[in-house]
Amino acid sequence: MEIIKMENIAKLYKLGQVQVEALKNVSLSINDKEFVSIMGPSGSGKSTLLNVIGCLDRATGGTYELAGNFVDKLSDSKMSEIRNMFIGFVFQNFHLLPRMNAKKNVEIPLIYRGINTKRRNELAENALEMVGLKDRMHHLPSQMSGGQQQRVAIARAIVGNPSIILADEPTGALDTKTGELIMELFIKLNRKSMTIVQVTHAEEIAEYGSRIIRLMDGEIVSDEINGGKINV
Repeated sequence: MEIIKMENIAKLYKLGQVQVEALKNVSLSINDKEFVSIMGPSGSGKSTLLNVIGCLDRATGGTYELAGNFVDKLSDSKMSEIRNMFIGFVFQNFHLLPRMNAKKNVEIPLIYRGINTKRRNELAENALEMVGLKDRMHHLPSQMSGGQQQRVAIARAIVGNPSIILADEPTGALDTKTGELIMELFIKLNRKSMTIVQVTHAEEIAEYGSRIIRLMDGEIVSDEINGGKINV
């Protein structure tokens, strides 16, 4: 079943007097429970595409359907509501709040949903246990390694049980071994029925996906099923 469906998506930016086409007539569908890697050189449009998929940015042309909702027709507040309901985000630089411990960082999406304190505590602890960090829940980000911080970020992404995890260069700030551990965690989450869409410039990281989409100059140049490590 398609959870993401885009048709002829375009994204234009104005830089002074210059108009930049970040995305040009991008059409793609992603099924529920897929693990998709989006690749391309700098400036290819891959992060822009991820931002549009994640409802962090609006396309300037085309149609986008997310879990049956035509996103391009929604108000900003409704778009935000859909984003919080269906999507969890993982970023290259973790984006953790430095003065909050791991558990408090993980609870943040639940606050926006209006979930009470007791239930937030329970869900945050469960998410941290799922990523192997329940014993670090009271540690600040500065007291954790990069890999541990990224696992906290993943716990924050999954705490609301989203349908989709969007990851922008999730291993970019990590060493090779730690990056592999993070990707193995994504595989486990995918096997627990979460759709994973990641952007990466690294071929070895893209190979974890069951499908690889390649962008160049804002256009899809290939979209192929991958034998990838996820099937091992």
